[in-house]
Amino acid sequence: MFAVMKTGGKQYKVQSGDTLTVEKLAADAGEKVQFNEVLMLGGDKVVVGAPFVEGAAVQAEVVDQVKGDKVIHFVRRRRKHSSKRTKGHRQQLTMLKITEILEKGADKSGVKAAVGAGSVAAVAAAAATAKKPAKKAEAKAAPKAEEKKAAPKKAAKAEAGADDLKQLSGVGPALEKKLHEAGVTTFAQIAAWGADDIAAMDEKLSFKGRIEREGWVEQAKKLAK
Repeated sequence: MFAVMKTGGKQYKVQSGDTLTVEKLAADAGEKVQFNEVLMLGGDKVVVGAPFVEGAAVQAEVVDQVKGDKVIHFVRRRRKHSSKRTKGHRQQLTMLKITEILEKGADKSGVKAAVGAGSVAAVAAAAATAKKPAKKAEAKAAPKAEEKKAAPKKAAKAEAGADDLKQLSGVGPALEKKLHEAGVTTFAQIAAWGADDIAAMDEKLSFKGRIEREGWVEQAKKLAK
């Protein structure tokens, strides 16, 4: 008796005791697997599936996980940059020994179904695993997002009783915002700056020497009055 089964997008004609190599399955050496996609059963009576034979299956034992022969892929781009690229590939394969062909009762055999290593089921399982850490990351990111939302409110409160620092020479909206973030909101604060305060503020604003060059302290003293 023989069967024509399907796995890895290919069809194989097998008999009990046959050894064959198929595209890699998610199984270890020594495990028993079952192929449920049987297209045809042959022997005394031929049964053709539509597309598969109901209740039929092919059972096999995994002998080993192996690699196929190396395939060389050579690419040459003649008209662009005369580039050349050589790539080698060895297909991952599973060696099987056919142990039994079932004409019916495949669903009650208790043998696990053969699943390809790169199958949709395997990819879905990997995606489900990847989602778990993502949820944790979202939970950690949530408090930070709340802090960012709260920051503008604090800035708004500070600006409520603040002077218009844009009246100082060379100060625009962006620089005024930086001053507010540094805790400077009034002309009186700037008017009281000493040499150390000016040096420290130069570092914070990344405009070394600008405060003295523009004469902010003198201007602030006049505006504070």
